Amino acid sequence: MLVQMGRKPLVPAELTRKPFTIEEARRAGLRRWHLEGASWRRVGSSTYIWAGLPETPIETLAGALRRLPAGTAFSGLTAAWLHGIGVSPCDPIEVTVRTGVGVSARAGIAVRRSPLGGDDVVDVRGMPTTSVVRTLAEVCCRLRITEAVVMADAALHLGRVSIHQLTSWARAHAGRPGITTFRRVIELAEPAAESPMESRLRMVLVLGGLPRPKAQASIHDRTGRFVGRPDLYYESQRLGIEYDGGTHRNSLAEDNRRQNRLLDAGVHLLRFTAGDVLNTPDSVVLQVRTMLVRHASHMRVPRAKGATG
Repeated sequence: MLVQMGRKPLVPAELTRKPFTIEEARRAGLRRWHLEGASWRRVGSSTYIWAGLPETPIETLAGALRRLPAGTAFSGLTAAWLHGIGVSPCDPIEVTVRTGVGVSARAGIAVRRSPLGGDDVVDVRGMPTTSVVRTLAEVCCRLRITEAVVMADAALHLGRVSIHQLTSWARAHAGRPGITTFRRVIELAEPAAESPMESRLRMVLVLGGLPRPKAQASIHDRTGRFVGRPDLYYESQRLGIEYDGGTHRNSLAEDNRRQNRLLDAGVHLLRFTAGDVLNTPDSVVLQVRTMLVRHASHMRVPRAKGATG
């Protein structure tokens, strides 16, 4: 259906809801010259959007890219957002230009200069972007260890990258600044982690000196029936640890039923909230340590140390 917009060119209604490609515009009855009018905004090399829609983050990036030299790639937290690995669009926009390319300061844009190899840049939503591996390597070295692991967990869980790819990249860039920190992040990362707070809870325990728990381990009762999957689990002590994020009533009811099944199967449970994890991490470590000792006196539990990071 075509909607007449006064003296403006015809605007197909199906193109007024989201960004579209030139091919989609053709199928809607427009020619390329139509897209040069005031009814449309270009947001990528072959992507447009109706001018009546509010500017989106991707349009902001497209506008920034047009102000920068060829070969520029979005990087850092901006690249992390484009890859969908758990951050919000950042201000200033972060980009990397190849070493030796001249570029003056741009308002709202943080420019870094660095070599960019062929494998370092990929196309994400029509935008040149540093690869997931390179993005993680750069960003993780700027964050505290816990938040770096949270980001790595998200990328791994979403399938954006694999542990093998991360370790291979780290091996190939052994002399790169910050690579030691990146290797540590890789060691601590967990593909099975299902939420940022679950990752933070695990890091509280690990940085507090406790053994690393399993993530999302499947628990079965004596008959082999599946009964649940705690966020974190110490198998020898049958201790499950869960992050309580505060859920909808229906979800809470199912959580209670699942918890009862786990308890009936002989699993001990501890639940922690965001306040526990963020504000009293030492108390979290103490409670878990106490339960580990109580239910496995033969196990050597490391002595206490700080749980911040």
